[in-house]
Amino acid sequence: MRIWLLAYGVLYVVIEMVGRSLETIGWPQITALDVATAVTDAFLTVSVCLALLLAGQLGLRRWSRVRSVPPRGPAPPRVLAGPPLGVRSWRAPLALPPAAPVRSPYSVGAYGPGWSRRGRRVAPAFPEEPGRLL
Repeated sequence: MRIWLLAYGVLYVVIEMVGRSLETIGWPQITALDVATAVTDAFLTVSVCLALLLAGQLGLRRWSRVRSVPPRGPAPPRVLAGPPLGVRSWRAPLALPPAAPVRSPYSVGAYGPGWSRRGRRVAPAFPEEPGRLL
């Protein structure tokens, strides 16, 4: 089928749908919003119909491909020519980093540093050196 004939047919259907929508409103009361709504509805309808046709065509194509392939039997066992070849690694083994010391969960407190169990702020331990304290 020629593509121009299909495009002309789709355009004709869109124009007919827009005309039908505007005719139901009444020609004297038509506004720009009515025209935009009619055009949007027509293009939405056409695009949904084309999507359904495309999905049907792709489904038929896949179904026919599945039906045309003969079923396969079990795969033959693989015969190895010899034992597997060993390969030496050119990389040196990586050393693991030293483990971090494990802190006790009670060393900081359940509520974080600077807070007591009752939700009150605890005064931090100030350094011995003189300086500005906020």
